[in-house]
Amino acid sequence: MIRSVVRGIGSALPRRIMKNAEFEKLVDTTDEWIVQRTGIRQRHIASEDETTASLGEAAARAALDSAGLTADDIDMIILATSTPNNTFPATAVEIQERLGMRGGFAFDMQAVCSGFVYAITTADLYIRGGQAKRMLVIGAETFSRILDWNDRTTCVLFGDGAGAVVLEAQEGEGSLDDRGILAASLRSDGSQRDKLYVDGGPSTTCTVGHLRMQGREVFKHAVGMITDVIEDVFAKTGITADDIDWFVPHQANRRIIDASAKKLGIAEEKVVITVDRHGNTSAASVPLALSVAVENGQIKKGDLVLLEAMGGGFTWGAVLVRW
Repeated sequence: MIRSVVRGIGSALPRRIMKNAEFEKLVDTTDEWIVQRTGIRQRHIASEDETTASLGEAAARAALDSAGLTADDIDMIILATSTPNNTFPATAVEIQERLGMRGGFAFDMQAVCSGFVYAITTADLYIRGGQAKRMLVIGAETFSRILDWNDRTTCVLFGDGAGAVVLEAQEGEGSLDDRGILAASLRSDGSQRDKLYVDGGPSTTCTVGHLRMQGREVFKHAVGMITDVIEDVFAKTGITADDIDWFVPHQANRRIIDASAKKLGIAEEKVVITVDRHGNTSAASVPLALSVAVENGQIKKGDLVLLEAMGGGFTWGAVLVRW
């Protein structure tokens, strides 16, 4: 049985770090309020010369180095992003060119904060279907470009960054001991689109627009949606919360993360937390957190890792992978 195995991982963050205290000069808020409500202490903000493409490229190069591969070894790129460099062509194609990758193909995927989970699930299907042997799956965002810096309910939450993994087709025995992606579950509900959206677009306003969010409504739906897809993955595999070595959730809000882990019965010491350092980086959130956990020695080869994300749409999903 063909499995999609993570062979390499990398990340990239903008140079500028913006701490909570800076917001006290912009909007009516405090460091204490932000930390208490979200768990966020700082985030990285892209400068003019840092874009979704440049951050995605840097993360991809780090993942290739980690894997001991070059761009010539890659058959396909999927970039998860809601903040592309251009309306078209796909920013994935620009990253392909930046990497010097002359073969294969590349495209963007848009599922907001769930983007990386959607993308890695899609990549797994391409690999198991024999369409690609090695793939770059990237989550990269410059959400600071679409924030309303006068809206204190949203501007304090988001940051910029990128994370990437190299997936490789490897033969497995078809058991849960195999390395690679073991199961996934994706959902969406378009009736909830007005809870978290951007108020602009080429076809409607001919503008980029700004992010808008009904925070309480998002929080109300989040925990239930997150646990829904995770329980589905558990049902597909027979895995339980006790079997999980690491839980890597979307880093949107510390209170949502804690509530979800508690509801699922996942021990606090198994939860990877980076929201305090990065804020909500949308589609970059999960691969950034994964990269940090691998680099600091938390996630090791053979560990059972549960990924989860929820984003505007609403979209949400979970992936179970043996590292």
